[in-house]
This record gives sequence, C-alpha cells and structure tokens, in this order.
Amino acid sequence: MDIELLRKDMVAAMKAKDKPRKEAISSLISAVKKAAIDEGCRDDIPTELTDRVILKEMKTVKEQIDTCPESRQDLRDEYQFRYDVISEYAPKLMSADEVKAYLQEKFAELLATKNKGQIMKTVMGELKGKADGKVINQVVAEFCK
Repeated sequence: MDIELLRKDMVAAMKAKDKPRKEAISSLISAVKKAAIDEGCRDDIPTELTDRVILKEMKTVKEQIDTCPESRQDLRDEYQFRYDVISEYAPKLMSADEVKAYLQEKFAELLATKNKGQIMKTVMGELKGKADGKVINQVVAEFCK
C-alpha cells in the first residue's frame, strides 16, 4: 500500500464530510509516519513498511473489539468501523494451504528436521507481512508432529 493513496483517500473523506472514515485513515497515516521516522526513512516510505504498519494497526483494533465490554455497543461499533476501514487497505495474507505449499516447496529439508524453533525462526523472516504468524505457527506445528 502506498502512503499517497492513503492521503488521497483521507482528502476524499474530508471532502465528503465523512469524519469517522477520515479519522480512521488519519490514524493509519500517523502510525505509518511514526514507524518511518523510527526506521530512518522519513521522506521515502517503502510500501513494505506501510503494509506492515497497516497489519499491526489492524491487529490492535481487533484486540480492542475483542476486549470491549458487551455493554458498550457504541464503542464496539466504532472499533468495528475502524477495523473495516483499515482492512480495506490491508494486504491480502496467505491462507493456511498457501503457507503449507510454500513451506513444502522452499523449506523441505528444514521441515525434515522437525525442529520447530529453527523452522519458525527461518520461516518468519521470509513470510513476515505475507501471512499471519498464528497461521504459520499452526502449519509448522502440524509438520513437526
């Protein structure tokens, strides 16, 4: 995801006077800028960094939805709206079957060792931002049985 697209969508939301959407996109842009400053690439923000931040923000909002008390439906709706907006910009993640096929193709000899720690260490570097860590963990655990 390109940060310029986020900026254009935020401007479009402002022009449409869609305040909740504008705020959701604005918080995403702020998080991306902060991460870029932390990594020392303030002016030229790579799309990989933007995707990583979007996934992280999505996970944070999902946790907010899960921990929100049942009695606060208004807050829950607000978090759900933010989650929906953020998920529009999130990169598509690999499914469990795609992860399994990828691991069998690229890491066949490593999988044969059945050393879960070593496999996870190697695989997470390759698949970071392409697949959910929980899905990768489940697939690797299946191979190590």
